[in-house]
Amino acid sequence: MSPRFPPATPDFRHWSGEASLARDWLSVRRRVTEVMIHRRALLAGLALAASGGPAFAAGKLETVEIVTSRGRARFQVEIAATKAEQARGLMFRKSLAPDRGMLFTYTRPQAVAYWMKNTLIPLDILYIQADGRVLSIARNARPHDLTPLASGGPVLGVLEIAGGRAAQLGILPGDRVLHRIFPK
Repeated sequence: MSPRFPPATPDFRHWSGEASLARDWLSVRRRVTEVMIHRRALLAGLALAASGGPAFAAGKLETVEIVTSRGRARFQVEIAATKAEQARGLMFRKSLAPDRGMLFTYTRPQAVAYWMKNTLIPLDILYIQADGRVLSIARNARPHDLTPLASGGPVLGVLEIAGGRAAQLGILPGDRVLHRIFPK
């Protein structure tokens, strides 16, 4: 009984004088298979990243402390130092623990503005001057909002934390931020 469909890999053994064609066909088939495997791996990685999974899980966390009139607030933060890390930020995250955040660092003070494109959760955005003092706070920035949220002056760092946490902890402009990028 013969199969209804030809086999995935033709049997070239009985072909005479067409070994070159057989090698070419197998080479193309092998390359297509490699591309499909790479494509599936890429799609799986992108799906995992979009879900906030391990592809974007924090590697090394650093501690940031904020000294407020109510006491000290401590956060474990991911550092966004490169342009790519800063462009990605906390986009596509479905949640952010109350003691976690992301610190965006700059090599020199500059005025900045942030937006919430592709950000799924509300955030408090703390703009921090070169001396480590909070310059301004964008409170409960709305997810997916493209409105630029300006720092209001030059900053050396920007801390993003879960929306509403700054108010809960009593964080205000002028409060001191302790981290290695700011002087003691």
